[in-house]
Amino acid sequence: MVRSRRNGRRKKDGESGGGGMERWLLTYADLITLLMVFFVLMYAISTVNAEKMEAVAQSLSQVLKGSAMEIMDFSGPAIIEGQSGATPGTEELLASAMKMAAAQEQLEQYLETLEAIDPDVSQNIVIMQQERGLVISLKDTLLFPKGSAELTPRARQIISGVGRSLSELPNYYRVEGHTDNLPIHTAQFPSNWELSALRANNVARLLISENAVDPEKISITGYGEYRPLVANTNEINRAINRRVDIVVLKQKYSYFEPSSP
Repeated sequence: MVRSRRNGRRKKDGESGGGGMERWLLTYADLITLLMVFFVLMYAISTVNAEKMEAVAQSLSQVLKGSAMEIMDFSGPAIIEGQSGATPGTEELLASAMKMAAAQEQLEQYLETLEAIDPDVSQNIVIMQQERGLVISLKDTLLFPKGSAELTPRARQIISGVGRSLSELPNYYRVEGHTDNLPIHTAQFPSNWELSALRANNVARLLISENAVDPEKISITGYGEYRPLVANTNEINRAINRRVDIVVLKQKYSYFEPSSP
């Protein structure tokens, strides 16, 4: 009788073990199913709808009035084409740097010659090499009457000489106008924005008209009083801040300038 009870107990234990095995398989199958669903969803999210992207690109192009955007094949390496279609290589950057150095030397020689005739020039023109490129900074007293954007005859002569020194460079240019923080309220210039922008515009137009600088490679900016070199705390500092900067961009920065279609 005792032996019979033990056999019955073993049978029940065996039945319990079989049921546990089946439950484990069900749990494992559920896990595999969930993982499959997860990866299917991730794939669906990462898949680009080319038609929708094309529609978005066309809409943005129309709004921004730029050239048509292109949806490129993502199956291989690609870049967004800019002015040259590719970032400049090492040899191109080196050649551009050598041309800019030669232009700077020619410009400095011109200013030395000019200084012999007009000693005041050296106090009103600063040549700097910055990360973005070559900067020729001209004080406003050298270029304009007070509160005006009209270039003086002396200014036209100086800017023409600067332009001749730079005319062989293929780089892009920026002409930036700056003022001090003293407000101006005239019919022509409601604020320093307008004064700085028109001053930059007149310098750029002279570079284009007399030195055959490509107008597609020049942009102008009027910063008003908002990009000072020093704090506008006294008249000496304000005189430093009133200036027009001619910036010859380095080739690696010229690449990012917009080009005509």
